[in-house]
Amino acid sequence: MFTGIVEAVGSVVSMGGSAAVAALTVRSEGLFDGLQLGASVSFNGVCLTAVALNGAEITVELVPETLARSNLGRLQPGDQVNLERAMPADGRFDGHIVQGHVDGTVVVADIRDLNGSSEFWFDLDSDFAPFVVEKGSVTLNGVSLTIAALKPEAFSVALIPHTLLVTNLGSVKVGDTLNLEIDVLAKYIQRLMGNHQ
Repeated sequence: MFTGIVEAVGSVVSMGGSAAVAALTVRSEGLFDGLQLGASVSFNGVCLTAVALNGAEITVELVPETLARSNLGRLQPGDQVNLERAMPADGRFDGHIVQGHVDGTVVVADIRDLNGSSEFWFDLDSDFAPFVVEKGSVTLNGVSLTIAALKPEAFSVALIPHTLLVTNLGSVKVGDTLNLEIDVLAKYIQRLMGNHQ
């Protein structure tokens, strides 16, 4: 489990492997100190398992389902990746409950400068629309954010300068694809309501 509070932005070292299992290696100074093989780490919001550790570098494996649902298959050496270690049992919930189970991707439709902060707009797929509410939580590239505005087929989030500085969202452009995880509580409520209709 994660909180959507990015701890570091790592740099992609390599992306390779086979069609069945891809291997992603990312470098981040200090973040992986004390991490054990088999530990969970969020990469752009995707929960992955450490299969190799080499100093400041971590390697994880990606199966076709992960590549199909996320933007990780598009990564190239040098690209930035938002990283968060799994939340310890005695940790703080500074964001919201994030599983690292990405539901799909969204494309940045518009970016508006708000005198230092930014407003990002995304087209809203009809499959995700029932789970998105104004002022509710959403995770984009592993970052816990609040829905600022909602339209029938679009939503926006407002990003403060600090978030733009300490995550890879500061380098995002219109047309870029971000990983989306909708609030797990909304999914459970929708499932329960569906079973009682």
